[in-house]
Amino acid sequence: MKNNMLNILKKELRELFRDKKSLAMMLIIPIFIPLIMIGMSALFEMQVNKDVEEFNKIGFAYTLNEAETSLAEQMNIEIVTGTEEELKQKYDAGEINLYVTKNDNNYIINTDGSDSSSFASGLMEEYFNAYKQILQREYLQENGIETEEVLDIITVSENVLEQDNYFGNYIKNYAFLFIIMAITVSATYPATDTTAGEKERGTLETLLTFPIKSKDIIIGKFLAVSLSSIVTGLISFVLAIVALFISKDMFSIYEGVDIMYSTSSIAFGIIVIIMYSIFVSGLCISIASTSKTFKEAQSALTPLTFISFFPSFVIFMVGLETTPLLSIVPFLNYTMIFTDIATGNINLLNIALMAISTIIYIAVIFTYIIKQYKSEKVLFSR
Repeated sequence: MKNNMLNILKKELRELFRDKKSLAMMLIIPIFIPLIMIGMSALFEMQVNKDVEEFNKIGFAYTLNEAETSLAEQMNIEIVTGTEEELKQKYDAGEINLYVTKNDNNYIINTDGSDSSSFASGLMEEYFNAYKQILQREYLQENGIETEEVLDIITVSENVLEQDNYFGNYIKNYAFLFIIMAITVSATYPATDTTAGEKERGTLETLLTFPIKSKDIIIGKFLAVSLSSIVTGLISFVLAIVALFISKDMFSIYEGVDIMYSTSSIAFGIIVIIMYSIFVSGLCISIASTSKTFKEAQSALTPLTFISFFPSFVIFMVGLETTPLLSIVPFLNYTMIFTDIATGNINLLNIALMAISTIIYIAVIFTYIIKQYKSEKVLFSR
């Protein structure tokens, strides 16, 4: 039994490494991950270090007093005056970044809320906070009240207990989403070729004439696809770590913080990658085995990439916390647990539940595939 299984595995691996498309899926796709990570880091760098002159053209639909004008000059705000209608036209034409209107003591920042005007909006909020302090000091001084006793009644300081970085966590989490995509894409082609592809070429019928049990054939094929997926996942993970090293040296947004995975995070991250690779490989084989042709199998497996990525993307954006129940939910569990691991929150119970549930899912998938391979109607129908 073991010899038959190993022979099938060797056969599938030989075909896998001879097939240029399979090798491309396995080795080339991971290269895009560091490119994406470095590109996202560069984008964050540009946003954080954006020059104030790119968003400092502010329209004022009222006359500024001396204090306001002086404060605007200190904050490098380029003042553009005019009526509300004139300023709206200039804003729509892109000549100013936003405009401010005034109704008595009510100042209104007019903006469409787009990314291009968000920096200008933040600048004006800072401006009005500073102007409000000027007015408060003038009022207190006019009434003979010591300004420091009122305005500086409390002091607030920040003590950072652990150096963390929003951008670093964002990049690491998104890196895993792309690792998931790379693994899924890497599993779909060999799973299709080894099932529907062999069925279409007629080689599967020949294989079944040998004294080999269906279970040995399936496990051999499954191991070959799983090894391909695991190699893709590990290469992607290594390249993601390399990208973090490069990003930390290239971009100032990561200065003074540790954005790297710890040794334990890397170890448990590898476990998650292996578990996901095994799960998605079995799923790909089960779907492709029901198809009659290679093209049909490809069409059936195409939605799997979206299904694998979308739930993980939603979880990442919503920020749900991992629970024992969610640790056994397919697709969601891998992303949630990896996210915890990446931030140093390693929960052995959740990891164990993920691994056990994966094994159970694979056992169920195997049972289904074996039934498919024992059905001549499914195997040889055209």
